[in-house]
Amino acid sequence: MRLVAALIPSLLVLALPLMSDQKKSYPISKQAHDLHFSSIVIDTHDDTTQRLYWEHFDLETHSDVGQIDIPRMREGGLGAIFFSLWSPGTMTGGAAVQRAIDLIDSVREQVVRHPNDLMLATTAEDIRRAHAEGKIAVLMGLEGGHMIADDLGVLRTYYALGVRYMTLTHTVNTDWADSSGDKPAHNGLTPFGKQVVLEMNRLGMLVDISHVSDKTFWDVMATSKAPVIASHSSCRTLCDAPRNMTDDMIRALAAHGGVIQINYHVGFLSQAYRDAARKIQPEIDAANKKVDEACGDDLQCQVWAEARVSDEFTKEGKLPPVNWELIVDHIDHAVKIAGADHVGLGSDMDGSIMPVGMADVTHLPQITQALLDRGYSPEDIRKILGLNTLRLLAQAEQVARQMQSAGHE
Repeated sequence: MRLVAALIPSLLVLALPLMSDQKKSYPISKQAHDLHFSSIVIDTHDDTTQRLYWEHFDLETHSDVGQIDIPRMREGGLGAIFFSLWSPGTMTGGAAVQRAIDLIDSVREQVVRHPNDLMLATTAEDIRRAHAEGKIAVLMGLEGGHMIADDLGVLRTYYALGVRYMTLTHTVNTDWADSSGDKPAHNGLTPFGKQVVLEMNRLGMLVDISHVSDKTFWDVMATSKAPVIASHSSCRTLCDAPRNMTDDMIRALAAHGGVIQINYHVGFLSQAYRDAARKIQPEIDAANKKVDEACGDDLQCQVWAEARVSDEFTKEGKLPPVNWELIVDHIDHAVKIAGADHVGLGSDMDGSIMPVGMADVTHLPQITQALLDRGYSPEDIRKILGLNTLRLLAQAEQVARQMQSAGHE
């Protein structure tokens, strides 16, 4: 998530709308509208959970800040959402487990409060049933393997509570896997890390390789018996971020049946943005320190401060504006590399800085329109919007049944 942060004069700025000057200016045709709103649109990574945890935010509220709530999900045609369960990688052991449990509880509580709008989903069939009933399917993904506290029993507990993917690392290494944001410590996956992957396969929990080091990725490819997911990653060929996937990685993911879900964060979309940020790195480093002092491990505080400062740096000409159509460029590149069966959407909304024109979830129909404009067939667009993710979940469930029936340990 983090690329730019800065000292905020007062935390009161966090109450202001983010990207409030962004307007819906991209025309949506009737064809695009009908296609989008009849499709099962799935977003595999949103950090709105942190708002539920820190602010006790109610999803029923049409908010003037952030990007996700029930009214805006309805307006944007989002049919299924994976709420991210995050804690900083420096929080380990029992504290990390407790944070994860609290986050799970905050998501499940929203489903209890709003049964007419939300349905807890743990299978591909649940998502289809929610769609048929006019409800938004709610799923959960654990963002960081440090939250299992090196204990497969904890992993199984998360699965029982509804978690359906786990990102093996966040921005720092775990005790058993290397992260793309840290110095290598294990040369990829340790033997225990491979046990974690196989246990996830046995349970039917998707293995998420967003955030992992390249070597960890290749170890996962050699270990996993089920297709894997990149829940919120973009293409390194277009933007050279360690968090993004190389073309070879995208090909291997697809050959294994997996799906790359494109991340909307400006620093993972635009090489020009990354290059400009590198030039002002001392300012960014100083700003990061001030934000850490102000926000601690409150992710939402960090995200909103970063977005505000990114806006200021852009107005000052230190950072270039990033247009939302770069999302479609990354989709297009991934499709050319892997095929339309292996690409999806993992926005990272409420956890990253959104590009101009993608202020919140209400703008999702623009992606459908842009894909139509680029010559994509309705069938392929439906796959990218959500059917690929449904297929991936169903395949993971099938592998789990096979492993369990075989008595795999």
